[in-house]
Amino acid sequence: MHRPTLAPSTRRLGVLTAVAFAVTVAIAAPAAAHAEVEAEGARALDQNVELTFSAESESSSAGITKLEVILPEGIAPADITYEKGPDGWKFASTGRGYTVSGEKLAVGADAEYVVTVRQLPDAKSLVFKTLQSYSDGRVDRWIELDDAGEDDHGHGHGHPAPSLDLKAAAPGAKPVSPAPSPSEEPSTAASSSEPSTRASAPSAESAADSTDGDDGLPLAVPLGIGAAVLALGAGVWWFRRGRRSGTT
Repeated sequence: MHRPTLAPSTRRLGVLTAVAFAVTVAIAAPAAAHAEVEAEGARALDQNVELTFSAESESSSAGITKLEVILPEGIAPADITYEKGPDGWKFASTGRGYTVSGEKLAVGADAEYVVTVRQLPDAKSLVFKTLQSYSDGRVDRWIELDDAGEDDHGHGHGHPAPSLDLKAAAPGAKPVSPAPSPSEEPSTAASSSEPSTRASAPSAESAADSTDGDDGLPLAVPLGIGAAVLALGAGVWWFRRGRRSGTT
């Protein structure tokens, strides 16, 4: 009995379809991972706002160990208070933001933590660029600013930075004064408590400069010794000259 056979073009189409499906499945998992920041109902100039950050793991062999956040304009490191995060993780300020880090999480586990912002800036949206480190040295850079290539679920194929849209500021809301940095507080207290001491006391460097090259001796001592040597030499010369004149 004759059995129908598939045409070569039909077989090729089936192979290409299978390959395309396999590629789609292979890239779907990384594309779905993302980092986010949330604050329900946040408005510009709101004070003491809790931000919840979440970063999904993209590694199948290593755990997340650190998240470094670069703060947007209008929020200083001193404005951030750490509330909670993974067990044993610590918070530390940096020159451009902060880090939250600790022992590696379980492979595949996401990292979540909460911070409080002293006051949100007067802006429409905020971007929190994030560097996500793993125990094997890998770093995911959630720093992209555009959302090109996003699918219907809002997940792009790149690494978009966590962003937070803000509502308009409430009527009458105003910026508060900037929070003092830790380095400013000690210097201010010292200057107010010891103004006369600092003005009158010479610095250690200036004191050292005044004794360099003379072993701490007053300047008059070497000058006096030099003058005595010159006077003695002149007397000897005058005495010898007088003797030569007498013999002639």
